[in-house]
Amino acid sequence: MVTAVPASEPQAEATGELVHRLRDEVLPAATEGTGVEVLVGGPTAGFIDQSERIAQRLPLFVGAVVALSFLLLVVVFRSILVPLKAALLNLLSIAAAYGVVVAVFQWGWGRSLVGLDEAVPVAAFVPMMMFAILFGLSMDYEVFILSRVREEHVSGHSNVESVVRGLGSTARVVTAAALIMISVFLGFVTGDDVVVKMMGIGLATAVLVDATVVRMVLVPATMALVGEANWWLPRWLDRRLPRLDLEGEAGTGTAPAAPSVPSPPAGRRAVSPAPSVSPD
Repeated sequence: MVTAVPASEPQAEATGELVHRLRDEVLPAATEGTGVEVLVGGPTAGFIDQSERIAQRLPLFVGAVVALSFLLLVVVFRSILVPLKAALLNLLSIAAAYGVVVAVFQWGWGRSLVGLDEAVPVAAFVPMMMFAILFGLSMDYEVFILSRVREEHVSGHSNVESVVRGLGSTARVVTAAALIMISVFLGFVTGDDVVVKMMGIGLATAVLVDATVVRMVLVPATMALVGEANWWLPRWLDRRLPRLDLEGEAGTGTAPAAPSVPSPPAGRRAVSPAPSVSPD
């Protein structure tokens, strides 16, 4: 066993290039024709392999989660544009969280505010864990608001009026829930573990952006601009999708009421006419 100590830091790009150069060029050339198999291992090489593996699988993971969420929202809201908009806006808030994490921990912007003495690289599994948690939280807020909006629309209100009524009745609840989550996530920053700090900053940033810019500005604005097309669904697809009844939606239909029979005036009794008898 030979121990090689790189001159660069374990997280540096030069260290990763060194590991690949040893595996792909130096060691194969040194053992060519000998039948000896040489492996490059150790904690540094293991972390590099783990990071590359996660980076390869992350697009598949993101795509699978977004696709399944899109299909579920199509079934629930009987729409194409609403689920598509929800997925894109959720990705927007998650991307903002990624940017803040990179700026604070990897570039060192304001690192003293989170208790760091120097910039550190972002752990390979942090983006994947953040995406799984944040996409679930963002979709929860989205479903909560849009359920109320669709309920108003099904009851006969126009698209804009449904958005106004739905957002007005859910905004306080979403804001209160977001404040609780932000407070909890910022508590992670007080810990000593750098990875926990990353998760706390990233999650708090995403919830803040999602509950303010996305849910209170972008969602109602885009729905008002698109209009009735928000609720468009091809007929052939509508016939094939299963129907899920949202809470409170069953009683919001606009089915016509049964015709009422006028009651007779007071003091009189309704007399049914005697059947006519034809002579034999």
